[in-house]
Amino acid sequence: MTDARSLSFGRVAEAYERARPAYPADLVEWLAPGHVVVDVGAGTGKLTGVLAAAGREVVAVEPDPAMLAQLSERFPGVTTHLGPGEELPLPDGSADAVVYGQAWHWVDEARAGEEAARVLRPGGVLGAVWNVPDRAVPWVDELQSLRGDSKGQAQATGQGPNFGRWFARPARRDERWSFELGVDGLVALMATRSEVITGDADARARTLAAVRAIAEREAGPSGELALPYLTVGIRAERLEAPASD
Repeated sequence: MTDARSLSFGRVAEAYERARPAYPADLVEWLAPGHVVVDVGAGTGKLTGVLAAAGREVVAVEPDPAMLAQLSERFPGVTTHLGPGEELPLPDGSADAVVYGQAWHWVDEARAGEEAARVLRPGGVLGAVWNVPDRAVPWVDELQSLRGDSKGQAQATGQGPNFGRWFARPARRDERWSFELGVDGLVALMATRSEVITGDADARARTLAAVRAIAEREAGPSGELALPYLTVGIRAERLEAPASD
């Protein structure tokens, strides 16, 4: 995972685990068919947990040791490996699915696609999923304008991932849902964004103050919010031979 910001999350690993949402179970079932699933860029286990609850045998791969420690604490029965998506520490043909939750946009696509193809059995699936705040809602658009669209949001809602020569034409599935949280929870969530983590102290303070102002206005007396998400899942089947052959 080549972008230095991809390794910033370990600084806030505990906060990330508390603040970030998981993924809709039905979409995850579709994203990762089969039994043995490799969760790459697994972070603290937001996708791992949904996969495990669906009965998958999960192998978690994560480049940040602090994030992986959180995952291991939450899911002590899950096999874990420290490493990037471009160099998966796994045998050839050992997985039914390789999936990335909020992480494909951090990799070198060509190298990560080749590695996923190596690890997958023929007919296996490579998938990526993103939780994207739904900018069709005015206050969410205002919130997101404080940070701009992330690389992941741009990839999920724009041209999509390029899985490479070993994979068939991707299929896509979307799901709209809402994440229930309070004012403090929304501020904490925004504090786990990579551009906020890596920004200077003054910039972080300004951004989070603006987030709090929006959250307090929208929450009203209850102090509760429903943050609308568009979750985008994209998957592709591994071919028997690369498309260029």
